[in-house]
Amino acid sequence: MDQPQRKTSSASPSSLGRSALTYLVLGVAAVFAGIPFFWMVTSALKPPDEILVYPPRWIPSEIRWQNFVEAWNAAPFGVYYLNSLAISSLQTALEILIGVAGAYAFARIKVPGRELIFALVLGTLMIPNDVTLIPNYITLANLGWINTYMGIILPSVASAFSIFLLRQHMLSLPEELFEAAKLDGAHHGQMLRHIAVPLSMPVIVTLALLNFVSSWNAYLWPLIVTNSDAMRTLPIGLKLMRDAEQGDPWHLLMAASTFVVIPIILLFLFCQRFFVQGITAGAVKGG
Repeated sequence: MDQPQRKTSSASPSSLGRSALTYLVLGVAAVFAGIPFFWMVTSALKPPDEILVYPPRWIPSEIRWQNFVEAWNAAPFGVYYLNSLAISSLQTALEILIGVAGAYAFARIKVPGRELIFALVLGTLMIPNDVTLIPNYITLANLGWINTYMGIILPSVASAFSIFLLRQHMLSLPEELFEAAKLDGAHHGQMLRHIAVPLSMPVIVTLALLNFVSSWNAYLWPLIVTNSDAMRTLPIGLKLMRDAEQGDPWHLLMAASTFVVIPIILLFLFCQRFFVQGITAGAVKGG
């Protein structure tokens, strides 16, 4: 009786070559992407006379932690940090709340003209932000919201992109879950809270991360709508610090840029397991 032959699987040389090439390209891209960050951090630790020397000195001859203390004291960065944290957190929370509610309505509530309204919402993506600066400023001035958190936050809390991405994901959720919930007497609020939101958490976390970073890095609108240090944010604080210092204190600017960027990097590291999953989940199915 013939013994059954065991099948052995091994990767082909061409497959191994493609994998090696892929990792090589990704490694080179990671190195090039990391060089500016490495230069910023090392420059933040250098003495002032080592930053502009040629050839460049990648590793400082003397570690100067004092640069971070001087940079922090060169401007009221404690106030800037609190403002950026409060504004970014509130704006992200409101944007996600509106995005989830709008996405569920467009995906699961059938009303006349729903597709037309959704097309109009998507149409706002084609309007450049610069076009809305003056109308938004005039509106906020009439409301008395210049130099307030409300004035900085509210113009950006309704995001067509967030509604679109969440709607596409909610359309991909199993219809049977919603039908079963309807048979049990659940209304739309319950289905949103107990079905749509839990199953959409990767997309929600991804959008929250993107929105938080966008708000954290915002420069133009907070600059226009604020007029006192008590309401300034970190990106504006970096510019004000450079203007206040004599010459170009690159060691202080690099130190300040480092402690501005570090929270975002830590946030990305903490949320990275949701990031790719959330981005790919948002475009599974169209309506």
